[in-house]
Amino acid sequence: MEAIIFAVTASISTFVGGLFSLRHHKRLHYIMSFTAGVLIAVSFFDIIPEIFRIVTENKLDMTMPLIMIVVGFLTIHVLEKYAVIHSSHEGEYADHRHPHVGMISASGLIFHSFLDGVGIGLGFHANAHIGLIVALAVVAHDFSDGLNTVSLMLVNKNTKKKAFTFLLGDALAPIIGVVATYIFQISDAILVVYLGFFAGFLLYIGSSDLLPEAHSQHSSWKMIGLTIVGVAFIFLITRLTK
Repeated sequence: MEAIIFAVTASISTFVGGLFSLRHHKRLHYIMSFTAGVLIAVSFFDIIPEIFRIVTENKLDMTMPLIMIVVGFLTIHVLEKYAVIHSSHEGEYADHRHPHVGMISASGLIFHSFLDGVGIGLGFHANAHIGLIVALAVVAHDFSDGLNTVSLMLVNKNTKKKAFTFLLGDALAPIIGVVATYIFQISDAILVVYLGFFAGFLLYIGSSDLLPEAHSQHSSWKMIGLTIVGVAFIFLITRLTK
């Protein structure tokens, strides 16, 4: 029961973050500067350390997760460029901002939110203390997940209605993830492969999509500062929830 309660809390956190982004969409370049720092920091301060922890505790080979970081980075790059090339062949604008790019990126974040719910569920299956720590960490960063989902949809020229639809999917994903832990379990060997892939995915979105787009027309010291604040925010969250 506790796992479901925290999953609902995480969903609310995600939803509120997304609504904030929708409400302040005219200041999207500021939000993108912040979320770029968040995504990059999540990779280095949250996901990659977790990979090292799981690999060390279970005496697994680190090679595959490292390969998957590169694979994740290149996969979103290829999918994004495919969408752009395909649209240019159809006579649409040859712009790297394309609705399909936003949907691909947002879908990846939704799947990650699903695995956040899986993490909460498995944590409480282990014991209440571990479950509580995992749940607090998920709730703390899910506000940023909502921001990221909506930002990626809007910057890639999707409608606010479609962005809201993907936000709902992101908000519901942790609850579905918790429920799924009563049906199946994910082995550590598979988990580190996924985490490596997702770390590369986030690094590409943060460094190759959000940062360049945020500074394309509105570059300023304030925006650089917001990126640093995003990094510091995740660093503090990961330190306080360990």
